[in-house]
Amino acid sequence: MKFSQLAETLIGSEIVKLGSEIKEQIRQGKRIYNYTVGDFDPSVFPIPAELEKAIVDAYQHHYTNYPAAEGNLDLREALHQFLKEEDRLDYGLQEILVASGGRPLIYALYRAVCDAGDKIIYPVPSWNNNHYTHFVGGHHIVVNTRPENNFMPTADELAPHLADAALISLCSPQNPTGTTFRKEQLEIICDLILEENHRRGPNQKKLFLIYDQMYGRLTYGNIRHHHPVQLRPEMRPYTVYIDAISKVFAATGVRVGWCMGPAELMAKMKAILTHLGAWAPMAEQKALARFLPMSDAIRNFLHRFKAELEFRLQSIYQGIMDMKREDLPVDAIAPEAAIYLTIKFDLKGKTTRSGETLSDQSDVTRYLLNEAGLAVVPFYAFGAEKSSPWYRLSVGTCKKEEIPEMLQALRQALTLLKN
Repeated sequence: MKFSQLAETLIGSEIVKLGSEIKEQIRQGKRIYNYTVGDFDPSVFPIPAELEKAIVDAYQHHYTNYPAAEGNLDLREALHQFLKEEDRLDYGLQEILVASGGRPLIYALYRAVCDAGDKIIYPVPSWNNNHYTHFVGGHHIVVNTRPENNFMPTADELAPHLADAALISLCSPQNPTGTTFRKEQLEIICDLILEENHRRGPNQKKLFLIYDQMYGRLTYGNIRHHHPVQLRPEMRPYTVYIDAISKVFAATGVRVGWCMGPAELMAKMKAILTHLGAWAPMAEQKALARFLPMSDAIRNFLHRFKAELEFRLQSIYQGIMDMKREDLPVDAIAPEAAIYLTIKFDLKGKTTRSGETLSDQSDVTRYLLNEAGLAVVPFYAFGAEKSSPWYRLSVGTCKKEEIPEMLQALRQALTLLKN
């Protein structure tokens, strides 16, 4: 059977493919440390109790009809106040758009800004930019990032590609790396975007920045999240923020996201979403509108939530660095934010105890799963080179008590390999 060119050429998710192997291993009764998904185990990380109660109350009050296409007024008012108080970002009601999580908003933005053949700039590894660019028939401008920069794109790496591009997609804290932009680097990137837009004539499309800050409130230690529009107010007409409750409140399945940007662009995105029907559910919108003003509850939740996440990230990071000091072929980047740890498994070319040579990273991924029971996502699933030895480890489903046994299983698997 023949289908559309899009359907025939769309690349499947490497994470979903890996998930099938993991499920089969679990079905066979094997102990698997599944750190692949950017999700949370609700038994470990439940959503805030106040938000949960507000959702239940909303359903009991029969808020089950269609919401407003742009998001309910009471929720947009609550978001306006929340962003103003917490982030010092003052966006009006016509500049805020609500949908069922961040994904439909990202898709609508790509559709509203980009035509087939337009240049779309994105770094790799990064989450799903390659797929969204494919959806709109865009011209992929891929910027390969480097471990010495914590896999964050630099202004020097982006600068050669800005001319005549339609969209630049950035994320901080970054998925999959859990690393962040430093203030000075983001300022320079903003200046480059402003220079490019000032160069363009009045009848030319401008270069827009999509700034995905899903993990912006999950930073650790001295790390600070920075906003392009705060750093350079002139960026406001060209910047669209993407955010949601998915990560910051461990509410991935609750499906309420929002974006902020120029009112004219928000109206175009709203029109696209209207045809998709990708609205956040009425009850969840009503609940979030009640929850966002609860500043003490939010502060208390984030204090506990971040402490638990950071403990897991730091414990695994220290375990990996201990193995590195033992001359085992691993490395890691110190965690800065989000729920992710960036780990390197330099195992290609080594031989297993059964005599099999690990000839590529797919073999390495399979070996980690089969021998250590460790399931992590290779960076090539996020657009990096197939030969990249780097991986994303997510702690959203990690139980604290299993970390020592996981590290021991990994150490054992690494010591069994021969050069």
